[in-house]
Amino acid sequence: MTALQRAYRALLHDGLSASAQNWPDKTAVDTGREACSFRELDDSSTRLAAALQSRGLRRGDRVAIFMDNTVACAIGIFAVLKAGGVFLVINPQTKHDKLCFITNDCTVRHLLTDIHLADVASAVVGTVPSLTHIIVSGQGGDLQALSGSGIKAEWLGDVLGDAAVELREPGTIPTDLAALIYTSGSTGNPKGVMHTHQSMVFAVGSLSEYQRLSSDDVQLNLLPMAFDYGLYQLLMSVWAGATLILERSFTFPAEVFARMNAHGVTTFPGVPTVFAMVIAAHRRSALQFPQVRRVTNTAAALPPAHIAVLREIFPNAMIFAMYGLTECKRVSYLPPELIDAKPGSVGIAIPGTEVYLRTPEGEPVGPGGSGILHVRGPHMMRGYWNNQQRTDEMLFPGDIPGERVLCTGDWFRMDEDGCLYFLSRTDDIIKTRGEKVSPAEVEAALCSIPGVREAVVIGVPDEVLGQAIRAFVVPAEGETLNDRQLRHELTRRLENFMVPRDILLRDSLPRSPNGKVDRKAL
Repeated sequence: MTALQRAYRALLHDGLSASAQNWPDKTAVDTGREACSFRELDDSSTRLAAALQSRGLRRGDRVAIFMDNTVACAIGIFAVLKAGGVFLVINPQTKHDKLCFITNDCTVRHLLTDIHLADVASAVVGTVPSLTHIIVSGQGGDLQALSGSGIKAEWLGDVLGDAAVELREPGTIPTDLAALIYTSGSTGNPKGVMHTHQSMVFAVGSLSEYQRLSSDDVQLNLLPMAFDYGLYQLLMSVWAGATLILERSFTFPAEVFARMNAHGVTTFPGVPTVFAMVIAAHRRSALQFPQVRRVTNTAAALPPAHIAVLREIFPNAMIFAMYGLTECKRVSYLPPELIDAKPGSVGIAIPGTEVYLRTPEGEPVGPGGSGILHVRGPHMMRGYWNNQQRTDEMLFPGDIPGERVLCTGDWFRMDEDGCLYFLSRTDDIIKTRGEKVSPAEVEAALCSIPGVREAVVIGVPDEVLGQAIRAFVVPAEGETLNDRQLRHELTRRLENFMVPRDILLRDSLPRSPNGKVDRKAL
């Protein structure tokens, strides 16, 4: 295939095929417990893709990947793409109810999961009518709980061991869906952001270009691949021929630091919470990683004081401040050469895209003014799965006839050089620890606890978290509650990052004249 053919026909998994050909024996993914080369990742994903097809997967079918950050998860992502399916990675912290909602919402046919998540994954058995097969990574457990109601559960190792089935060409084209990325919505239920092969290949290329990524890089990923920031570390590494050091979390920083030194990590992606932990560790015992070439941050701005300390820890690194949202992956980046000249800025539009500001009435906003950020480019989502109303609220007619642009809903200021400065959000979504949290979802969980009459959740500024979650709870008459009890109950119902930092008990909540809770008064 010529360079021109590769350019116009590129699919998201083509990067793996190219890297397997160019660097077959080079390590593609290393988790510390296991590692695989590009050839092994390519071969295993092809075998799993063929197995999925033989188990009924058709072009465009959705496959849920409910896994930790593992080699098996990486294999699963590329297998679904090769088979012609659409993958969705679900955070391993997800609880029963949300797992069932997501898998029903997009009518998944196949589920890939880890055996240690079987207690939660078993919730889909008998509750997701479209589901036919479950493939399980790991060993030493019982598949019985994952079987029944017409569902067949199998071990991933056994499936990969069957090399008799050959992969059929599914006929995928660049405008086919590649992934659904579920993100919290203001209504409480998560929304499935639809991205095509075309939009994701473009995003991989644009991000890799401005970050100056190359095949001799070693990238670290501490973030779940259900979070698009974590997912793209894998995709960018594979396309560049770089090695990915994959961690399940940042729970044990000392172990991560040791692996960084052992593997010569050159890229450290993080969110403010992660960098606050790195800085805290540095203050206890001085850290320095001279081999790191780039540090990237998104989700919330890094305080200038943190940037100064990060320069001590990563003395040779370019520091990138960035802004993005799942609906278009990334919007802007600040060239690291400008980080001192433009404090607080999230920079300019990523390569190949355009951004501009409008008033709520749609009038253009010039330099120095404030307005709502709009985005143009090939990286925009197709829309929200099965939710045309919300799609139409985000994708608007553009200035070019027939074009649709993304309205972020966030207020920004733009300076004379085109650099953006975040001002505020216009919706209720809380961005904390790099994750988006729906207040309605946390409120529903609180109100499901016996003894709670009413609950309201808001976001409050936090230098480390970006925003912290604060809950106000009114007990039912005659009930006695405490924050420790409520927090314990919430950990059974919600992912850890959704549990409020503050739980404040109140006899009543302030009301507006129309009887609604006055969130601003809180």
